Amino acid sequence: MREVDGPGAVTAAGVLFHDAGGRVLLVEPTYKPGWEIPGGMVDGVETPRAACVREVREELGLTIEPGPLLVVDWAPKDGVPHVRFVFDGGTPTAAELAAITFTDGELRSWAWVTPDEVPARTVPRLARRIAAALGALAEGGVRYCENGRHP
Repeated sequence: MREVDGPGAVTAAGVLFHDAGGRVLLVEPTYKPGWEIPGGMVDGVETPRAACVREVREELGLTIEPGPLLVVDWAPKDGVPHVRFVFDGGTPTAAELAAITFTDGELRSWAWVTPDEVPARTVPRLARRIAAALGALAEGGVRYCENGRHP
């Protein structure tokens, strides 16, 4: 195996919260346009699952235990390798939804969004990644993607 010179891969992890009606929970960042799923960058040697727990606690004020891995997405950006993990966040309870607070100032709001509405709120590769995660959730299993596309 050959080692690659240059910057290492950037790793991020997020959770796909969903409801009984098939909607997904998106969050609106304060620092950039567009919407995201809750999550963020993996710090140091932190695991992607631990990053999800930390990011959801920091961003939404919720303590969660992520469910199964749904998607691994190879999504290079600006010449740097990026790997994105999406875990099943399950269906939040009414009490959890009521407890959402934007504790770190990174988020402005959250909303339930139908799968058909996702592309209008997110960048295209995240919309594809969310669609792949919903497919994995429905079928049971993990999907490997490249730029959000499941081969």
